[in-house]
Amino acid sequence: MGLGTRALSKMGGVLASASLAVFFATPTWAQDLMGQPTPGGIALQPAASPLKHEAHIFHDAILLPIITAICVLVLGLLIWIVIRYNAKANPVPAKWSHNTLIEIIWTVVPVMILVGISLFSFRLLFAYHDMPTPDLTVKATGNQWNWAYEYPDQGIAEYISNMLPEDEARAQNVPFRLAADEPIVVPVGKTVRVLVTASDVIHAFALPAFGLKTDAVPGRVNETWFRAERTGVFYGQCSELCGVDHAFMPIQINVVTEAEFAAWVASKGGSMTPASPEAAPGGTAAQVAVGAADAAAPAAAPAATAETATAATAPTAAPTAPAATAPAAAPAAQ
Repeated sequence: MGLGTRALSKMGGVLASASLAVFFATPTWAQDLMGQPTPGGIALQPAASPLKHEAHIFHDAILLPIITAICVLVLGLLIWIVIRYNAKANPVPAKWSHNTLIEIIWTVVPVMILVGISLFSFRLLFAYHDMPTPDLTVKATGNQWNWAYEYPDQGIAEYISNMLPEDEARAQNVPFRLAADEPIVVPVGKTVRVLVTASDVIHAFALPAFGLKTDAVPGRVNETWFRAERTGVFYGQCSELCGVDHAFMPIQINVVTEAEFAAWVASKGGSMTPASPEAAPGGTAAQVAVGAADAAAPAAAPAATAETATAATAPTAAPTAPAATAPAAAPAAQ
């Protein structure tokens, strides 16, 4: 057995042993946690929205196979070159330094790979950009170092969301540094538009389970959207280095039923049917129309009753006096 074959055999054994060690040391069989990181997990968080499902397909079915194939090809070429062209196996090196065909191949093939990736990438970007008609709007403002949320559709004024203290997080059995004292609350199955901005420095609104990651820039309003497919609690964080307490800006989204959402809106002093655009500046036309109709209905009934009562109590007009009979014409003078 030659030196190259022995070296290749040993290298293969080392790689196989390392792969088995990593496989058995990592709990890949553990059930992934929904809405939060899984200890020891190696994959993306489970998807809970259509956009995240699309991102999973793009990552798992497009990017990973291409990356794996490139890594295997490059590793194979390196091993082959080391074994085939070392000083013992190839004592007299070739004198040429260029090969037109190879240079064309290693220029054209990467370009074609990138073009192929871009087709799927742009499709996903368009899905993020082409938001369906929103059912409600949430405005998220990044501050140093907390988040402020506002529901313009329901007329809920801005409220501040801070990280839940460690003792309270442990007592409630929720993840510390991910749980918040005042979460975002949205109904399941509804399209939620998120308007993202900041009041001081650049932050980033990110929640992995919904595939969200949008920069919060002072003086600028960025827009993203999601539609939760299931109820539950989902966690994210600020994903842009924003200062000394950057790690303490969690994002918590509670996805609830419509009835629970309506009750929460009422507890915040808001309304599911704003009566006017002024009452809910961000409300959709349908919401404002429903609210205006609900507000007009109670006022219309008393008006109709008053009109009927007025008509019933009005005095009857006096009968018209008969017209006086005109006197006969005087006889003509004789």
